[in-house]
Amino acid sequence: MSHLLDTNAVVDHLRRGPKSNVTARLLASPPGSIYLCSIVLGELIYGAVRSGPDHETKNRSMIAGLRAQFPTIPFDDTAAEVYGQLRAHLATSGQMIGSNDLMIAAIACANNMTLVTHNASKFSRVPALAIEDSQ
Repeated sequence: MSHLLDTNAVVDHLRRGPKSNVTARLLASPPGSIYLCSIVLGELIYGAVRSGPDHETKNRSMIAGLRAQFPTIPFDDTAAEVYGQLRAHLATSGQMIGSNDLMIAAIACANNMTLVTHNASKFSRVPALAIEDSQ
């Protein structure tokens, strides 16, 4: 089974290093089974830019390291189809989640991946999404 990392799981890995459950999971996973997605990269880059000039270069370097280590899956037409269906379902049921989170969930669903996140309670609203709580 392949796993897609949510932004908060990546940040936990970067901040806590060997003390992070995410880091332990990454080290124990077979090569090629852990992925990032374009939405998570966008959120990480946003965070790097917002961290200010004293930290941006270091943060961008960490992002480059992640990109070299883990393949990235784009938000493609298949994910867009899943996104539209999920958004309609969640809106009808009054269970909406944020657009970025919904795009991340759609990428995971479209690619039959388990999402690794600290926000399992939020993502559990998404039907058929496999979730692994990274805490």
